Amino acid sequence: MRRYIKPVARAIGIHKNIGWHTFRRSFGTLLKANGEDVKTVQELLRHANSRITLDVYTQAVNSNKRAAQSKVVRMMVPGMGHGEVADDPRNLRQGT
Repeated sequence: MRRYIKPVARAIGIHKNIGWHTFRRSFGTLLKANGEDVKTVQELLRHANSRITLDVYTQAVNSNKRAAQSKVVRMMVPGMGHGEVADDPRNLRQGT
Protein backbone atom coordinates (compact mmCIF):
# COMPACT_ATOMS: atom_id res chain seq x y z
CA MET A 1 0.00 0.00 0.00
CA ARG A 2 2.68 2.52 1.03
CA ARG A 3 5.08 1.60 -1.74
CA TYR A 4 2.74 1.49 -4.74
CA ILE A 5 -0.88 2.51 -4.26
CA LYS A 6 -0.55 5.64 -2.11
CA PRO A 7 2.21 7.22 -4.24
CA VAL A 8 0.17 6.65 -7.41
CA ALA A 9 -2.96 8.06 -5.77
CA ARG A 10 -1.08 11.22 -4.73
CA ALA A 11 0.43 11.54 -8.22
CA ILE A 12 -3.04 11.59 -9.81
CA GLY A 13 -4.42 14.06 -7.28
CA ILE A 14 -6.10 11.84 -4.69
CA HIS A 15 -5.10 13.17 -1.29
CA LYS A 16 -7.63 11.32 0.89
CA ASN A 17 -6.46 8.57 3.19
CA ILE A 18 -6.62 5.30 1.23
CA GLY A 19 -6.54 1.85 2.80
CA TRP A 20 -7.49 -1.68 1.87
CA HIS A 21 -10.93 -0.99 3.28
CA THR A 22 -11.40 1.71 0.62
CA PHE A 23 -11.23 -1.00 -2.05
CA ARG A 24 -13.65 -3.19 -0.13
CA ARG A 25 -16.25 -0.42 0.05
CA SER A 26 -15.75 0.47 -3.60
CA PHE A 27 -16.18 -3.18 -4.57
CA GLY A 28 -19.48 -3.38 -2.70
CA THR A 29 -20.75 -0.14 -4.22
CA LEU A 30 -19.79 -1.21 -7.75
CA LEU A 31 -21.49 -4.58 -7.32
CA LYS A 32 -24.73 -2.85 -6.30
CA ALA A 33 -24.39 -0.31 -9.14
CA ASN A 34 -24.09 -3.22 -11.58
CA GLY A 35 -27.42 -4.54 -10.38
CA GLU A 36 -26.25 -7.42 -8.19
CA ASP A 37 -28.75 -8.42 -5.54
CA VAL A 38 -28.02 -7.69 -1.90
CA LYS A 39 -27.61 -11.36 -0.98
CA THR A 40 -24.85 -11.82 -3.59
CA VAL A 41 -23.01 -8.71 -2.40
CA GLN A 42 -23.40 -9.82 1.21
CA GLU A 43 -21.87 -13.21 0.46
CA LEU A 44 -19.02 -11.78 -1.62
CA LEU A 45 -18.13 -9.38 1.19
CA ARG A 46 -18.68 -12.20 3.74
CA HIS A 47 -21.04 -10.24 5.95
CA ALA A 48 -23.12 -11.95 8.62
CA ASN A 49 -26.28 -10.17 7.44
CA SER A 50 -27.48 -7.95 4.61
CA ARG A 51 -28.08 -4.96 6.93
CA ILE A 52 -24.33 -4.44 7.29
CA THR A 53 -23.93 -4.64 3.52
CA LEU A 54 -26.60 -2.04 2.84
CA ASP A 55 -25.86 0.35 5.69
CA VAL A 56 -22.09 0.45 5.68
CA TYR A 57 -20.59 -0.88 2.49
CA THR A 58 -22.69 0.46 -0.35
CA GLN A 59 -23.55 3.92 -1.55
CA ALA A 60 -26.13 4.98 -4.07
CA VAL A 61 -24.57 5.85 -7.40
CA ASN A 62 -25.59 9.28 -8.75
CA SER A 63 -27.27 7.85 -11.88
CA ASN A 64 -29.30 5.52 -9.65
CA LYS A 65 -30.35 8.47 -7.49
CA ARG A 66 -31.46 10.45 -10.54
CA ALA A 67 -33.37 7.48 -11.96
CA ALA A 68 -35.19 6.92 -8.66
CA GLN A 69 -36.09 10.59 -8.40
CA SER A 70 -37.31 10.63 -12.01
CA LYS A 71 -39.64 7.70 -11.35
CA VAL A 72 -41.25 9.60 -8.48
CA VAL A 73 -41.63 12.72 -10.63
CA ARG A 74 -43.32 10.69 -13.39
CA MET A 75 -45.67 9.12 -10.81
CA MET A 76 -46.68 12.54 -9.50
CA VAL A 77 -46.91 14.23 -12.90
CA PRO A 78 -47.84 11.49 -15.40
CA GLY A 79 -48.03 13.84 -18.38
CA MET A 80 -44.37 14.82 -18.14
CA GLY A 81 -43.11 11.93 -20.26
CA HIS A 82 -39.72 10.29 -20.13
CA GLY A 83 -37.35 12.85 -21.68
CA GLU A 84 -34.92 15.36 -20.23
CA VAL A 85 -37.71 17.60 -19.02
CA ALA A 86 -39.18 14.89 -16.79
CA ASP A 87 -35.79 13.75 -15.58
CA ASP A 88 -34.75 17.18 -14.34
CA PRO A 89 -36.64 18.02 -11.13
CA ARG A 90 -35.71 21.71 -11.51
CA ASN A 91 -38.18 21.86 -14.38
CA LEU A 92 -41.00 20.94 -12.02
CA ARG A 93 -40.29 23.98 -9.85
CA GLN A 94 -40.05 26.25 -12.88
CA GLY A 95 -43.41 25.07 -14.12
CA THR A 96 -42.15 23.73 -17.47
